[in-house]
Amino acid sequence: MKVVICGAGQVGYGIAERLAAEQNDVSVIDSSPKLVNAISDQLDVRGFVGNGAHPDVLAQAGADQADMIIAVTLYDEVNMVACQVAHSLFNVPTKVARVRAQSYLQGRWSNLFAREHLPIDVIISPEIEVGDMVLRRLALPGAAETVRFADDQVVMVGIVCQEDCPVVDTPLQQLTDLFPDLGAVVVGVFRSGKLFVPKSSDQLLVDDLAYVVARRDQVRRTLGIFGHEEPEANRVVIAGGGNIGLYVAKALEQRQSKTRIKVIESSRERAVGIANELKRSVILHGSALDQAILEEADVSAADTMVALTNDDEVNILSCVMAKKMGCRRNLSLLNNPSYPAFANALGIDAYISPRTVTISRILQHVRRGRIRGVHSLQNGAAEVIEAEALETSPLVGRPLRDIDLPDGIRIGAVFRAGKVLMPNGGMQIQARDRIVIFAMANRVRQVEQMFRVSLEFF
Repeated sequence: MKVVICGAGQVGYGIAERLAAEQNDVSVIDSSPKLVNAISDQLDVRGFVGNGAHPDVLAQAGADQADMIIAVTLYDEVNMVACQVAHSLFNVPTKVARVRAQSYLQGRWSNLFAREHLPIDVIISPEIEVGDMVLRRLALPGAAETVRFADDQVVMVGIVCQEDCPVVDTPLQQLTDLFPDLGAVVVGVFRSGKLFVPKSSDQLLVDDLAYVVARRDQVRRTLGIFGHEEPEANRVVIAGGGNIGLYVAKALEQRQSKTRIKVIESSRERAVGIANELKRSVILHGSALDQAILEEADVSAADTMVALTNDDEVNILSCVMAKKMGCRRNLSLLNNPSYPAFANALGIDAYISPRTVTISRILQHVRRGRIRGVHSLQNGAAEVIEAEALETSPLVGRPLRDIDLPDGIRIGAVFRAGKVLMPNGGMQIQARDRIVIFAMANRVRQVEQMFRVSLEFF
């Protein structure tokens, strides 16, 4: 596949890194010579300095041969025009744009992105994607990570195994014997900096991060079995009243009428602005690193501190301070890809990476085959993929025990005719089943092949 990426920032770099590793033909455009030189030196991609919306720059980058353009520069207008130019002049089949400004995304203007106007096939809004991820984490406070698949009926949760975790040192096959009706499967384990697919004889250890695929109605029970029975947050302190903070506060006001919300915002002008938009939230003007402000927010009585400023250091330190002052849990936004590895050691209970969330959404449209959903884990070390099985798939029509799946791949759940089925040796995949699969990065290409239409089909 030939892909043109406009923007060599964190998101553009992350997408280029993933696609280049899979032997795709990748061209990256950015107006910064420094970023272009860095990405060209470090990755097997071609770099071009210039404006990604300019026809001559797109032509140099090979847009006339491209299968896809992904526009993720810092500027919405550049991203949108790049897609328009790619469509009108180069007939690029698939166009993806990151659009941050919420004004463009209001429902009444939805016709703006129709094919005859601004022909963009996929619009990524990081603020909405990250905001929804925060809300899902708040709904399941015991989970370190939460992603939904199969019309929200299948949930992948990351669960930290603490010292009081009841299932530590228990072989995974015994979990099935102990809880035969539990609709959950451990598909991956992150241990001492390494991610792997466990065997049935493997045991979970203290400090492991277990990735579990579960039926939606079994998620809370699964968290309880792992020792995480934390109730949903009723008192929330939000540090940062930017687009994400405002989105989260608004949603909490609408969905959870009993939740008490306090927002700390460092800009007086912004604090006044969001105070006019929010109805029940208390807005405090000041720094989330000011102990007096945290005391005024009554953080010691809060269930969760959610740090959503655009400064990672402020997010980390405010979360740590809140925890020291008595707050039960914390959740931090982390943009720097190096920080998540140290999050737990720093005292962060859960974190969200906007870069990872955005890359996951884009990969969903990059992946070949009938791919319906993708979520990237641990800086791209693995992916959880939802894919639809076709009649020609090698998975169809044979018991799972007879299918020799490569190491590094684990089936987590099967969604069939509106019902979630948990995999077992006797199960046979049927055409049109939607399958949630955990795959290590080096196995993703094989997963794609399993769900592609073969030439013999025609």
